Amino acid sequence: MDLNQLNFRHLYYFWQVAKEGSLLAASDSVHTSQSTLSTQIKQLEDRLGKPLFDRSGRSMELNAIGQHVFAYAENIFGLGEQMLGWIEGRGEGTTDVRVGSVSTMSRNFQVNWLRPLFRDPRVTLSVDSGPLDALVERLLRHQLDVVLANEPVPSDSAHVVSSRFLGSQVISLVGRADRWSGITLRVPQDLNGVEVALPSMRHSVRTQFDALCISAGAEPRVRAEIDDMTMLRLVARDSGWITVLPEVVVQDELRSHELVNVGQSSQLVERFYAITERHGQFVEPLGRLLHSANDNALTR
Repeated sequence: MDLNQLNFRHLYYFWQVAKEGSLLAASDSVHTSQSTLSTQIKQLEDRLGKPLFDRSGRSMELNAIGQHVFAYAENIFGLGEQMLGWIEGRGEGTTDVRVGSVSTMSRNFQVNWLRPLFRDPRVTLSVDSGPLDALVERLLRHQLDVVLANEPVPSDSAHVVSSRFLGSQVISLVGRADRWSGITLRVPQDLNGVEVALPSMRHSVRTQFDALCISAGAEPRVRAEIDDMTMLRLVARDSGWITVLPEVVVQDELRSHELVNVGQSSQLVERFYAITERHGQFVEPLGRLLHSANDNALTR
């Protein structure tokens, strides 16, 4: 099939349906009836010689080929919208980069990794947080471009994704300098009876820490279990307890000597991943960032 045989009106309607997630939502968006959209998409599938959706009753889910075609359509029409925005003086050809991050992820890590996008005047950045499963579903519905996570996501028939390793960091035990300066604890041997604040059981670091203490017979006194890394950072700063967390979370407080590193174990490590669609096409600024991920990794 030659390019001049491809009906871009059909492709545009397909793109709208895939982006909106249903015929009903897309028909409202483009002011066209659902039956017209359905007919146009069927004509596109006939022209391509391959189905793009798995259909069950009124439900339409992109299949693997449809996801790949959508990625190309996203680039085609996304660039078209950027061009019109530039011509009309709206945003000078800006590019949207949509990021999801798991709620247990360090905000400082996110900022460090995304910082090159802050300097790019073409980028409009959105960041949403939530549970990993919900974010991956949004990624597969093309509502996000990348998900930042502290665990990989296995790829299967339902989740055709890639987990790109961004880096890792040894987990630290930190405490207020006015109480813990000059003190070094062996981890976990010296933690028996020590008051600690820990990530919640949802966090992979907590599982590692508990296993390490059990294997050594150490029983720290748990004073707080906190899901959100920002809250855990405030507890580290405002309590007198030892707090277990990645150093990147409290990098500013360590630089200012408000907090000090009290101990580490090479067996306590947090890993960071960028989750993307397996066959996805990335907007240019994000593609550049992912390509340089190994150079920017936080591995210590």
